[in-house]
Amino acid sequence: MRRRTFVTALGATVAASVVPGVARAATPLIASTLTGRDPSASANAQKVYSHLVSLENAARSGTHPMTIIGQHIETQQELYNASYGDTGGTTFSGYYYKKAADITGKLSGFVEIDLGPGYGATGWGTYGDRSYNRPLGLPTGVRSWQYTDDAVDLAFGVWKGLPRAADGSYNPDGTMVRLDGTTATLANGGAASGIVGMSFHQPYPGSAVKSWSRVLTQVAGQHPGGEASYLLATLTTDQAWFDRVLDWESDTDEYRALLADLAFLAATLSYFAAWDVPVLLRPYHEMNGDWFWWGGKTPASYKKLWRITYDYLVKTKGLHNLIFVWSPGAWDPQGTDVPWDFYPGSDLVDVVGVDDYSPSASDLTHAYYAGLVDYAKPRMLAESYNVPITAAGSNALTRSPWVIWSTWGSGLTKTAINSNADVKATYYATDQVYTGGSGTGFGQNFAWGSLHAH
Repeated sequence: MRRRTFVTALGATVAASVVPGVARAATPLIASTLTGRDPSASANAQKVYSHLVSLENAARSGTHPMTIIGQHIETQQELYNASYGDTGGTTFSGYYYKKAADITGKLSGFVEIDLGPGYGATGWGTYGDRSYNRPLGLPTGVRSWQYTDDAVDLAFGVWKGLPRAADGSYNPDGTMVRLDGTTATLANGGAASGIVGMSFHQPYPGSAVKSWSRVLTQVAGQHPGGEASYLLATLTTDQAWFDRVLDWESDTDEYRALLADLAFLAATLSYFAAWDVPVLLRPYHEMNGDWFWWGGKTPASYKKLWRITYDYLVKTKGLHNLIFVWSPGAWDPQGTDVPWDFYPGSDLVDVVGVDDYSPSASDLTHAYYAGLVDYAKPRMLAESYNVPITAAGSNALTRSPWVIWSTWGSGLTKTAINSNADVKATYYATDQVYTGGSGTGFGQNFAWGSLHAH
């Protein structure tokens, strides 16, 4: 037996066995506390969170734990980046959501859309005329912002079903318009298929251009002497700048720029709220690294950013359909990047997770799972290129039955990582995973249509 020691979420040092197939000692069950955080939490948000808690408690007690299989989509890449993924050309919103179904005949039980970072557009905008954006005065018909419209439409389809009868929501038939004018239809067979989440790769507050490079603390630049491009640090590496962004007390220009970005996020989330569509919102992830503008800062200032965002969305904007997910990047259990000091607090977080791009389902994957246990929240593998179960028999869920395991974008079909046989092995593992659809695999009938393992 090999043993590894690592620091738990509460700062205590524990010993954990790393013998395959053997879980750590029984851990206390947790309570569904969404209304404890938000007494006005919406009915469907409470239902979804209660189910996530039931999955977490099944894992903790060893009573037939199950995992919801999820898929992240990067609509801005699918629509506009011809070099993205396995197609050799631009496709349509939700290409990889549909790809999982093409390979397996089953839909994902969780889909996370990415509201940011835009695709090189100046300012926030929209393609269609969206009522929830009108108070912001956003320009319409901006082609590079079509992906936000399509991403929202897709998320609605996952929750409400596509196609559906005209009901006053946008795009009920689920038809996505490609750049060349052709269309693609993302039909779920008329049935709701699962739950939805949203990440927000927010460009740094004050950035006029909404692009991926403005999310990062370093961007590609050209050396003044004409040498090849190099990485140029932006102002976002500066803690003093970050503190000005958070200085609501002085109402700084930087703070106002932050609120302008959050207003765009809130407007989109308000549309989901109007239909009581719960959203697992995962903002400011991987904060224990230094590649995003919110990362590499002091823990106190990061937690202040989270509090400002939470208060703005929930208290100022009255959004009660949200389930907040805190997901640090993978950390070295013995290193300096452990994330515990960045935890915003149990009154501001509902789900804890990790973004893990380990080459395979390694021991470290289990270390993250065990390291998060003392937060007493449902645990989620929020980002990974890997599917958890392979055709060769590797099975990360046996030791680490995360409540959700979400594959990142085009990682689903990166052949050096996942073969189609691996994807099938995961989606067909009906005794361990829930896929999407309207079946009754776990004996509950939610408004969004039950996940199922059939």
